[in-house]
Amino acid sequence: MIASSHYTGLAGYAHDSVPRAGVLLVNLGTPEAPTTRAVRRYLAEFLSDPRVIELPRWLWWPILHGVILRLRPQRSAHAYASIWTEAGSPLRAHSEALCAALQTALAARMPGPVTVRLAMRYGRPQVRASITQMQREGVRRLLVLPLYPQYSATSTGSVLDAVADAIRHLRWPPELRVINDYHGDAGHLDALAESVHRHWAQHGRGEKLLVSFHGIPHRYFIAGDPYYCQCLATARLLRERLGLRAEDVLLSFQSRVGRERWLQPATDATLRALPAQGVKRLDVICPGFAADCLETLEEIALRGKADFLGAGGESFHYIPALNAEPAQVSALADLLGTHLAGWPEAAGHDAPAYAALQAAARQRAAHDSNR
Repeated sequence: MIASSHYTGLAGYAHDSVPRAGVLLVNLGTPEAPTTRAVRRYLAEFLSDPRVIELPRWLWWPILHGVILRLRPQRSAHAYASIWTEAGSPLRAHSEALCAALQTALAARMPGPVTVRLAMRYGRPQVRASITQMQREGVRRLLVLPLYPQYSATSTGSVLDAVADAIRHLRWPPELRVINDYHGDAGHLDALAESVHRHWAQHGRGEKLLVSFHGIPHRYFIAGDPYYCQCLATARLLRERLGLRAEDVLLSFQSRVGRERWLQPATDATLRALPAQGVKRLDVICPGFAADCLETLEEIALRGKADFLGAGGESFHYIPALNAEPAQVSALADLLGTHLAGWPEAAGHDAPAYAALQAAARQRAAHDSNR
């Protein structure tokens, strides 16, 4: 008796299907609704990731399930509710708009057809479901772009884990490329600078520009994570494009949780301290986020503003993420085009090995239409 294979295939797969190149955008994820139940389900998946919490499971599991998932979901649900829109989660809405815009941009730029799809590392649409759907659509070469400009094992590294898990059991995994980071990409930096200039033209310029990135535990940096160094590089390169002096730009790290030492200085402490140092008008930008989300809209634009004004500040402006703005779409389309180069499907001509299959596909389509 022959044992059944654990490798999965696709129901109704057509061996004469024409191959395509594909781009998978992956963002962090979001709860399905701003409710305690939905947030608990999302946080359970997020905080169970060993890339995010590098602690022994025997130590972390009782803390997660005995304390955090009992207390935090209700508080986080209130935070999500404060930014929820008619379109739902801002992160998902902005990410979907960016995905659609990049599909249009690549269709106009690339000689061959390129399929662009979105996935979330946690929540939906799942990485595995998106890759499976792309395979059904004929994607044989896959370029993965985690929507994190700076690499961290907690973010991009986790996306790579999810992609590996998704293709591990596929009978015919796609050829794979990954963009690990784009923190120093010229087009991306130009888009960031353009957004700051546009904000200044509309609202005036603050006395300081605070560049806030999501934090990670300090021991991750010591262990070799390049995230801190790439954040410093992004802030410096942005400052140079804006023509600002070093003292005009401040750097901080947000979203610290727990008692462990994280990257410093902390954004919340910085916001409360600046008014006493004479800074009354402040602009804040978060260039570690490709799309606005809980960490930018609630933590910075709402709570951060309240902290700064409550400490004596007079004017606080959050500069939105690039979202689906044309400058970001153009920059990412250029970046994707560079990394798609060399693949015959994206170049508009097919690999010779598929010529006969394409002819068969056309004959089969003609035969089916005449039936």
